[in-house]
Amino acid sequence: MNPASALKLMKRTLVLASRGAGTTHPNPMVGAVVAADGRIVGEGWHRRPGEPHAEALALEEAGSAARGGILFVNLEPCDHVGRTAPCTRAIIDAGITHVFAACRDPHFLVDGKGFKALREAGVQVTTGTLGREAEELNRAFFHFSREGTPYMTLKLASTMDGRIAAPDGNSKWITGEKARRAVHRLRAQVDAVMVGVGTVIADDPKLTARDVGRKIQPMRVVLDPALRTPPDSIIVRENQAGSTLLVIGEEVPEDRYQAFQDRGVRLLRLPVEEGLFAWSALAGSLADMGILHVLAEGGGKTAAWMLKTGAVNRLELFLASRVLGASGIPAVGDMGITSMKEAARLSFHRIRRVGEDVQITADVK
Repeated sequence: MNPASALKLMKRTLVLASRGAGTTHPNPMVGAVVAADGRIVGEGWHRRPGEPHAEALALEEAGSAARGGILFVNLEPCDHVGRTAPCTRAIIDAGITHVFAACRDPHFLVDGKGFKALREAGVQVTTGTLGREAEELNRAFFHFSREGTPYMTLKLASTMDGRIAAPDGNSKWITGEKARRAVHRLRAQVDAVMVGVGTVIADDPKLTARDVGRKIQPMRVVLDPALRTPPDSIIVRENQAGSTLLVIGEEVPEDRYQAFQDRGVRLLRLPVEEGLFAWSALAGSLADMGILHVLAEGGGKTAAWMLKTGAVNRLELFLASRVLGASGIPAVGDMGITSMKEAARLSFHRIRRVGEDVQITADVK
């Protein structure tokens, strides 16, 4: 197959895979295409855990036309028995002669075993086509598989001079409708949305992904050392099946703890030092819950804490076409930085207009 055709078909796998955003947790997003005689004969994408993998669906659609064909997939096929049968066995049994995989699966159950099984069965394997793009699509899965901690995205929405609210605390609305909708799309792609208790008290937010087609909502995590979350707040009233998690200090009185627990709210006690949690302890606890990707929102104190502790992997900054001046509330609080060499450094990934605003996506070095 010529390189141009291979590139086009691999791009198609990424489009298919992205349809699983927000539903495949804790699995990665995977798309697959079967090509034979110069045309696509089968496509598939993984929808949710326990359902067939992308490769199996593409092969099923292709049927007998798959024999002697080529399979394109954005991630290494699995070779182990989990909730579904090994994809490698389905590929071999279907008579596929060549597999193009964008990148290797870093999960310890796969991690090269799929490629090895295919090659031992006589199937040619080619890797690397759109590998960077494939890893970007599943960046949270890759990070969690390698580091064992959640991938953290910090969302900030500020004026051009870095203010998130007027002096009176009013922040509605700094950004426009299109930027706010983009935030809902970000929420739809993560496992949890995290804010500080100050945001809950000030704004009483829902912290849900709305009008973007997500059926399973992300968990709502509130950093609340002294358990100041109002019992009548939306995240408490609309808590369903433990969808709200309050991270509290070890000194919170038992009767107050029990009052929230009786309402079905999940609570996590962690040590508090100088009013802040240790990121390593929180990250470990979230990982134990199977949380792969967290979107942190909220005020300047939470942003400063996350950046200072090195918790942030990616920054999503929405800059509004407004200026508030020095009296406005800063987007990032005091990080204790005294020199330029201590500043958090960013690597820009993408800059785009969103309505009247600008969205800057950057990786934190």
